[in-house]
Amino acid sequence: MIRAFVFPGQGSQKKGMGGELFDLFPEITKKADKILGYSIKELCLKDSQNVLNLTQYTQPTLYVVNALMYYQGIKESSEKPDYIAGHSLGEYNALLAGGAFDFETGLRLVQKRAELMSRAIGGGMAAIIGLDGEKIREILEKNGLTNIDVANYNSISQTVISGLKDSIIQAEEIFKKAGARLYIPLKVSGAFHSRYMESAKREFEQFLQPFKFSNPAIPVISNVEARPYTKEKIKQLLADQITHSVKWTESIRYLMGKGVKEFKEIGPGTVLTRLVDQIQKEAEPLIIIEEDNSTESKTAELKHKEVEKEPSHNERGSQISASSLGSKEFKEY
Repeated sequence: MIRAFVFPGQGSQKKGMGGELFDLFPEITKKADKILGYSIKELCLKDSQNVLNLTQYTQPTLYVVNALMYYQGIKESSEKPDYIAGHSLGEYNALLAGGAFDFETGLRLVQKRAELMSRAIGGGMAAIIGLDGEKIREILEKNGLTNIDVANYNSISQTVISGLKDSIIQAEEIFKKAGARLYIPLKVSGAFHSRYMESAKREFEQFLQPFKFSNPAIPVISNVEARPYTKEKIKQLLADQITHSVKWTESIRYLMGKGVKEFKEIGPGTVLTRLVDQIQKEAEPLIIIEEDNSTESKTAELKHKEVEKEPSHNERGSQISASSLGSKEFKEY
């Protein structure tokens, strides 16, 4: 059976994550502590300073826990993925698992990314449930909300928008009148995955320059392109990810088109498992032809059809809650 491993991003963190893994992998834990300058074990298990949900801490700790869970999985089982993907921050774990860089390199990249993203102020984000991405873009344009970007295409019926805080607040009533079943403002200070992160992207581009990367040994799907990474594109795509939409729906449809039947989430929680289930129910596989021309792939789409289904009783507004997005931490992106 063709399988894919998927790694979650910010929003999956929770106090207690990692558990005994820190003791099972003492050398890796020690490396993490040295790079970060604090005890990763103490922060994840106790969070005595109540900082786990702050971006500058969330991203590095989640990267480490995702990595330890992956290493433990390899240790316990010989199963290997045919494809790998990660949602936002989780993409760094996907590249780690694919062999693009080592643990320490990935953690240094994530630490810098988290620092830059945590500086963002004046922005906001909101999750919209019940409208597809095309409808959301149409509503934004029709109502003059052109200063709002789509941050995450999480599933056919779940999309996250990003922009200036006042605009996100203003948009709530508009989307509710347009038929959104839920409009959930997220607890963030920055407009992540939008044009407003341009300065962070430029600084991250400079930070990336000295690093050397390898071509992934296992195909890793990019959030930005929803296609496999190549060695030559790693730096640019990691920088672009900061300002571009996370094309999670298209990424999963691409993998479905490659024959992936089993998706295994590696990380705390089941956020991605639920999103993948939704996508498999709501959308058709994306069938494409890829011809390898050295560093570039020529792609011809044969089918690119999104299927919107009438929600069942369990999918209707009365059944949707913050927990259905994955976890309460989702709202603390």
